[in-house]
Amino acid sequence: MPDNPDLLPVLSRIADALDRLAPPSDTTVDLTGADAFIWQAETGRLQPVAAVNHVALDLLRGIGRVRDILLDNTRRFAAGLPANNALLWGARGMGKSSLVKAVHATINTEQSRPLTLIEIHREDIPTLPTLLGALRGHDDHRFILFCDDLSFDNDDSSYKSLKAVLEGGIEGRPTNVIFYATSNRRHLMPRDMMENERSTAINPAEAVEEKVSLSDRFGLWLGFHSCSQDDYFAMLEGYVARYGLDIDQETLRAEAVEWAMTRGARSGRVAWQYVQDLAGRLKTPLV
Repeated sequence: MPDNPDLLPVLSRIADALDRLAPPSDTTVDLTGADAFIWQAETGRLQPVAAVNHVALDLLRGIGRVRDILLDNTRRFAAGLPANNALLWGARGMGKSSLVKAVHATINTEQSRPLTLIEIHREDIPTLPTLLGALRGHDDHRFILFCDDLSFDNDDSSYKSLKAVLEGGIEGRPTNVIFYATSNRRHLMPRDMMENERSTAINPAEAVEEKVSLSDRFGLWLGFHSCSQDDYFAMLEGYVARYGLDIDQETLRAEAVEWAMTRGARSGRVAWQYVQDLAGRLKTPLV
């Protein structure tokens, strides 16, 4: 410990600089013991998920068309055939992330070859090349990289690294990796951000094209829209039947309509929240 306390801040800055210059940590991944992981960008490790919180595929009502498209795309990918990256965009609470997890679970019940789900947080997108480097060479595995609620705000340039990874980088995306993302925004950018680009850029068309071209990297655009009342009732009745909740249809529908009105919308999320409340009142576990 130096006698001069004024040297401590200087030494701390030197130590921090040396840490940044140090070789990157070992990103060897251990894929045993789980079929789902969370990417820990700080340590370069994959944290195993013992049990994925997912809804059974047949309980996701009102999204039959996009469900079948994503399931078919994932089946082809799991079988080693060409498949597209997918962007699931649209209304809140309509099952975008639930569908990704349900499809992953369904595929793994159909085949013995492991299909691994890896969640990467939106703020860790700049480390995506590091993760892909760690996954290269694991040809006995197929990987779905999943980013929930992906979007970019003003002055956020990390979308450029995602563009290079999805399509166009020198190495390209490994053939055993596919990227699925969910977003409330079709082009992943807020409308005012694109309008600001139009108003301030020398060439407005080129500026906007640079921003929205990220979504073009996704071969599948799957839109989720607010559900009808019939779809809302179908969701509720599916849950009630699955979990054996003792309630008659007339009461169920009356309570569910009132529940939705207090939240200002009908959606799969609102339906599930009502079912949790109902199960609690009926003292029935949702297992």
